[in-house]
Amino acid sequence: MSILNEILTFNHKFVENKEYEPFQTTKFPDKGLVIVSCMDTRLTELMPSAMNLKNGDVKIIKSAGAVISHPFGSIMRSILVAIYELKAEEVMVIGHYDCGMSNVNADGLIAKMKDRGIEDTTFDTLKYSGLDLKKWVRGFESVEDSVRNSVELVRNHPLLPEGIKVHGLVIDPSTGKLDIVDREE
Repeated sequence: MSILNEILTFNHKFVENKEYEPFQTTKFPDKGLVIVSCMDTRLTELMPSAMNLKNGDVKIIKSAGAVISHPFGSIMRSILVAIYELKAEEVMVIGHYDCGMSNVNADGLIAKMKDRGIEDTTFDTLKYSGLDLKKWVRGFESVEDSVRNSVELVRNHPLLPEGIKVHGLVIDPSTGKLDIVDREE
């Protein structure tokens, strides 16, 4: 059975039994916070629990490595929407130790793409279009430095309104312990 079929079967019972009721809230984050975090599965429940956050408290944006790689990409757009439309007043970039992005080797990833059927002509087209694929898919050496870079990108964004605090943290994916990398007072 496909995982989709399992999910749809469960979902039908979930809705039928009104199990959604404890999760009902508004679209506005109660704590006025937007978090950019890694997509690592270990953080799905651990991070909110370690931060005393419940459904409705925050907007959480996930990306590989909690990296904000472009000032006008979808991550930054989501942060700005959370601020201007959803009343967020504070931003946290939260990376984590033992992050898979610290091990991403661009050449190895591209080799895996080729192994899964991506043609050389596709890579040629991307190169011709101006995309430096190796730079785009590479990981990072230091999670702390990566978090600092993303924090600076947000803080210095020309569309970020005055008064929005931006912080950087790193979480331990085993214990939930948070370490401050950059705190804006």
